[in-house]
Amino acid sequence: MNGNSPDDGLAANRALWDARAQAHGTTPNDMLYDVDSFLAGRQTLYGIELELAGDVTGQDVLHLHCHFGMDTLNWARLGARVTGVDFSSTAIVRARELAELAGLTADFVEADTQNLPSGLAGRFDLVIATYGVLCWIGDLDAWMRGAATALRPGGRLVLVDLHPAYQTLATFEPLVADWPYGGGEPQREVVTGTYADPDLPMTAQEVVQYPHSVGEIVTAAAGSGLIIDRLGEHTEVEFPGRRILPEGPDGTRRFPFGDTYLPILYSLRARSPRTATA
Repeated sequence: MNGNSPDDGLAANRALWDARAQAHGTTPNDMLYDVDSFLAGRQTLYGIELELAGDVTGQDVLHLHCHFGMDTLNWARLGARVTGVDFSSTAIVRARELAELAGLTADFVEADTQNLPSGLAGRFDLVIATYGVLCWIGDLDAWMRGAATALRPGGRLVLVDLHPAYQTLATFEPLVADWPYGGGEPQREVVTGTYADPDLPMTAQEVVQYPHSVGEIVTAAAGSGLIIDRLGEHTEVEFPGRRILPEGPDGTRRFPFGDTYLPILYSLRARSPRTATA
């Protein structure tokens, strides 16, 4: 596996996500984070993670990369006892404020998901992370070990993320790929906006991202001791993602390739062994 330090790019990436956590849900053109509709009861979770997680009533759920808490709090609405983790202090402050506004109970912890606090170990029935996750992770093995350690025996990890093949694309029309497929080597770039509101002016930020192949992700999960029971690749998705693909009349996006479609998302479900190992 790659030997990147968890600290590679951490400060730069945290600055970006602090700025995004401050901005998201605050502008009328924000296409993802409509706080008012969330407070009115809007469900922000998608079908893939809901199916893989199953009934979470009465379960302890750890949501990694929770941002400012919308998805975390929707797991609470479904009956779970929830804890959200994010490395952005701004996101954690906003998540706690949102929980209060929504009248929902949740714990929010500021931490790097590559180095989770020991107090989270062995406490959860479900660890979940969705959409735009592992591209920010330099040490894939450490991330998987942390997720595995947080689970109780028999607990599940559910991961839904952009497919590495799709992440190689710069544009669809014309078809241009400019990102590596896997390898984990740091990729530095300057970003000037946010996916939630492309027209929102934001200070340019240098960030560091890491390409991980499906094989590398599955191998890291297995290496952490998790038992993989499902790996899916999804060609029709509700999640808007990077919006480089057009939205169809049915509200989904597809990645046409000849007479077929290539995957936009992958999903992985794995479980901790039912007997704890030494």
